[in-house]
Amino acid sequence: MVEKREFLYEGKAKRVYRTENPDLYLVEFKDDATAFDGLKRGTIAGKGEVNARVSAILFRILEREGIPTHFVELRSPREMLVKALKIFPVEVVVRNVAAGSLAQRLGLKEGTVLKNPVLEFYYKSDELHDPMINEYHVAALELATPDQVELMKNYALQVNEILARVLEPADLILIDFKLEFGLHHGEMLLGDEISPDTCRFWDRHTKEKLDKDRFRRDLGKVEEAYQEVFRRINEAVGEM
Repeated sequence: MVEKREFLYEGKAKRVYRTENPDLYLVEFKDDATAFDGLKRGTIAGKGEVNARVSAILFRILEREGIPTHFVELRSPREMLVKALKIFPVEVVVRNVAAGSLAQRLGLKEGTVLKNPVLEFYYKSDELHDPMINEYHVAALELATPDQVELMKNYALQVNEILARVLEPADLILIDFKLEFGLHHGEMLLGDEISPDTCRFWDRHTKEKLDKDRFRRDLGKVEEAYQEVFRRINEAVGEM
């Protein structure tokens, strides 16, 4: 049994602890919610448990489909044992439907289906408010090598295809999502989480938003939306 040891650091949505094995961390998912660079803060009851359990289901599926991840096991409803990663300071966003900042930047009506997936990079920097960057910026700032960037892109697009397919029986549209990658003994692994915090999920039939946008935009029924996402995913693909 791996033991939780000293507290390592705390982010907006998770706390990370060392274990007796330096290669493994224990991640505790919180109910705290933030938006707009932390300007909006609140609590979504049960969010930590939903995000941990949804992430566990989807990480298992991705692993079976050939995407290496940091996931080891779910230790409790809101605690995940993961491989220790040196995270790249680059967020990879894949968009299938115009929503959020993309709709605003390009003047597209929210809900416009894109002709092909759009892949974007963002520099992980709270001080700079996570600005959008491109591959030239990544190279200039030495955030990752060209080969690492290419692998991130390939993995991200594969994840997009896999998730879109496995979420179909849950009647969920994968609008867009954010991924983070890191190195574990030199191997690139998918890290962080895949959840209603990091993905936009819409109901396939009603287009109802079932993700963090309900918190961002004060749409109400936030807890219910998170629980609904878990229920659907667990029933549709939890045993895949």
